[in-house]
Amino acid sequence: MNALKAWIQRYQLASMVLLFILLAVVLPMTLDIFRLNLVGKYLTYAFVAIGLVMVWGYGGVLSLGQGVFFGLGGYAMAMFLKLEASDPVSTAIQSTPGIPDFMDWNQITALPALWVPFKSLPFALAAVVAVPTLLAFIISFAMFKRRVGGVYFAIITQAVALILTVLIIGQQGYTGGVNGMTDLKTVLGWDTRTDSAKYILYYLCVGLLMGSMVLCRWIQTSKLGTLLLAMRDKEDRVRFSGYDVADFKIFTFCLAAGLSGIGGALFALQVGFMSPSFVGIVPSIEMVIYAAVGGRMSLVGAVYGTLLVNAGKTFFSESFPDMWLFLMAGLFIGVTMAFPLGLAGVWEERVKPWLRRRIAGAGGAASRAQSTPVASASDPTVSAKSEMPVPDGARAQSV
Repeated sequence: MNALKAWIQRYQLASMVLLFILLAVVLPMTLDIFRLNLVGKYLTYAFVAIGLVMVWGYGGVLSLGQGVFFGLGGYAMAMFLKLEASDPVSTAIQSTPGIPDFMDWNQITALPALWVPFKSLPFALAAVVAVPTLLAFIISFAMFKRRVGGVYFAIITQAVALILTVLIIGQQGYTGGVNGMTDLKTVLGWDTRTDSAKYILYYLCVGLLMGSMVLCRWIQTSKLGTLLLAMRDKEDRVRFSGYDVADFKIFTFCLAAGLSGIGGALFALQVGFMSPSFVGIVPSIEMVIYAAVGGRMSLVGAVYGTLLVNAGKTFFSESFPDMWLFLMAGLFIGVTMAFPLGLAGVWEERVKPWLRRRIAGAGGAASRAQSTPVASASDPTVSAKSEMPVPDGARAQSV
């Protein structure tokens, strides 16, 4: 029994099960399909947040360009969806039927060679993970092998996000430009706009998110996770022990990029469009905020932080459309100043000790109540003693 309890605590299974119950049971039963679809969109950002927990919280590498990998995964899926929506029948009114509408608007008369493989769904699904991971490997290999890290690496990732945004907007005929790719509505003929399809996509997102969390937690509890923590705290000592620190950083950065790509693909499926507004510097910094608010050392906390920040963003934008950006900034500053370790830190440092004290106090009171003998009213000895008069002298001595 103790071994099972220790195993559950080690892998944080209790908190993951509670999160799964919230996402898979409570929210679908209490929210309408519109709000549930919003939550599904929020959960796509949670893939980026748990990736940041691995690369920032455990690896000690702050990346301010995770929107790049989120966008690449989203564009890989959007290219397949856009090609399916651009069949010759649906695009018969175009001057060149069978190609996406934005290509026809930009006088492109044939499908570019880069787009041809994305007619295959298996290729598109592989590209969702492979393309972000490959770019992350190129960036991290070039930087970490030369021991470039810290604030310099964060600035470089921001520069990559800016470059990719400019590239996507500039190549309008191949990417859709600033408008992005819209009208993404079917997958192999299956309409993703129906209510039943939205429920299926939501549960698909929840399942993949939980699987990603289990994978990351397994890495955290392995020898690799211990080395990542040691590398974060004492990088030189790990290097002098014979380990190649750069390889660990490259691995975690590629892992975070792959998870971000999966989130981007699910975003394109659920929302039905993809644009460069999810690739740039601003969305990348917002994704760091998700992990910071939830707790950059906690996978479960990162998911809750993502839900909280995005729910606040939706509420403020609906209720205070002129001030919602200021309110969001105030929320983030207040949370990070009051709780530097995020929601997970509040739970570990304040809520759990308080619960332990309450449980211990209740248990101690119950044990004292059981150990104290209770006199019976029918006991003649007790009743006789209670009725026996006490002399005045004895009463005075006792006082």
